[in-house]
Amino acid sequence: MCAKTYIEPQTTIPVYDECDVLVVGGGAAGHSAAIAAARTGCKNVILMERYGYCGGDVTGGYVLLIPNLSFHEKTYVRGIQEEWFTRLEKIPNAVFGPPAELAGTNDPEMIAKWAGAGAVTFGGDPRICHAFMVDPTQLKIEMDVMLDELSDSIRVMYHSWGTKPIMEGNVCKGVIFESKEGRKAVLAKVVIDATGDADLCRLSGAPTSSAIDDDCRCSSTALVYRIGGFSQKAYGEWSRNNREAARALGAGIGEIHGFRAGLIHGPTDDVSWMNNWQPKRDCSKIVDQTATEMGTRLKLRAVLDYYKKNCPEVFKDAYLYDIAPQLGTRGSHRIVGEYVISSNDWAFPVEHEDCIAWHCTVDTLNDNAPIEIPYRAILPQTVDNILAPGRHISADRIAIDNVNLIPQCVGTGQAAGVAAAVAVMDGTSTRTVNVPKVQNILASEQDVPLPRNPHTDKSYTDCLIDHEYGLYTAAAKKAREAKDAAGTYRHWTLSGGSGASGNNK
Repeated sequence: MCAKTYIEPQTTIPVYDECDVLVVGGGAAGHSAAIAAARTGCKNVILMERYGYCGGDVTGGYVLLIPNLSFHEKTYVRGIQEEWFTRLEKIPNAVFGPPAELAGTNDPEMIAKWAGAGAVTFGGDPRICHAFMVDPTQLKIEMDVMLDELSDSIRVMYHSWGTKPIMEGNVCKGVIFESKEGRKAVLAKVVIDATGDADLCRLSGAPTSSAIDDDCRCSSTALVYRIGGFSQKAYGEWSRNNREAARALGAGIGEIHGFRAGLIHGPTDDVSWMNNWQPKRDCSKIVDQTATEMGTRLKLRAVLDYYKKNCPEVFKDAYLYDIAPQLGTRGSHRIVGEYVISSNDWAFPVEHEDCIAWHCTVDTLNDNAPIEIPYRAILPQTVDNILAPGRHISADRIAIDNVNLIPQCVGTGQAAGVAAAVAVMDGTSTRTVNVPKVQNILASEQDVPLPRNPHTDKSYTDCLIDHEYGLYTAAAKKAREAKDAAGTYRHWTLSGGSGASGNNK
């Protein structure tokens, strides 16, 4: 890095607009926050997004799997996340996955049918888990449809990059942004930092952390691409009948790329996405971002040729379908909130009075049971009128691996939107907002089950008790033993072949 500095002259920045709730970042968290705020009754919402579409890692980074929405027969992750499924299932080839009512089913035929959608929980007892794959283009359109339905309340600012919070003391009053129109400002009563890397919180004076265990999924980046012209079903059959050859094929792809990669089902059988895990790279650093993008693209032709040469019976007509337009991001900076989620939150049944999302985690060997995410985990310390939902929520260097997937981004985003709207309507701040009121709106009006809430059916809690939950239960022990016997790796371990099991983002 160059050691020189440049002193920027003082300048006057025009105010582009004013609003009650400003959401910066239109990914899974930000889009959900804007929708939820408007549905709560806020009529003056702005959604600011640096690209020309919403969806972030899903629609731009091609993280197409929406995993682990249920535990046994109950779907704990509903709200806007479930709305993605119900909207897309009406559109041909837009989504692939079992309906929520199949959750908990252990019928072998159903398990075989839906395993390709990432919709089977393999623990002590394999069972259907409500999960689904999305088509990124169709979801991109549907997200615009959802915003357009609320156009009387939400103004969308695409191609606008929020860069700096406007602070008066410890209170955020708006955001400075850059666009083709130059540097301007938007003033707001509440700002939701949904940038994914806590960009605004870092500059607000709120404490943040970038500590991530090097063996965690979050210590890696990706550039996802898709391959078409072959049948994923045929590839699966070939792999089962030629296990040694399949392992060698995967190892060869890993050697070409220099990192682990694996083909994963898409919504249709003829196009699959190649997820990858490029270790010890930080998605907020220029050098790592550039190396991820260029390093992946430079090897794509060799990868495709390798598939055709070594498995012609499946890949002879395969072709590069497309490359994700966005870098695959997993973790970098995140807030140090009023509560820091740790491994204890899924090792033991930790209860939070301010729970705003009840989410299953992925492969933490606790039988995929849900944990409670508190409001304090999206509330930065020391500053006011900023909320930070999404993949930069407050969690330690290990726990972040299991609470920053797409469903948690949607869920915490939805909660942040409701909280912001309630704060504006009641004349409070994000630090003094009526959390029970937020919880009641989520549970009674926005289809979000919450523990111990009078608007949530008691059967959700009964399901946890009946099946046990937590890392140190008999069910979890059985799941761990099954995984150990199968030789599968821990969720956060990046070593291994090129198979698609384990990591989902």
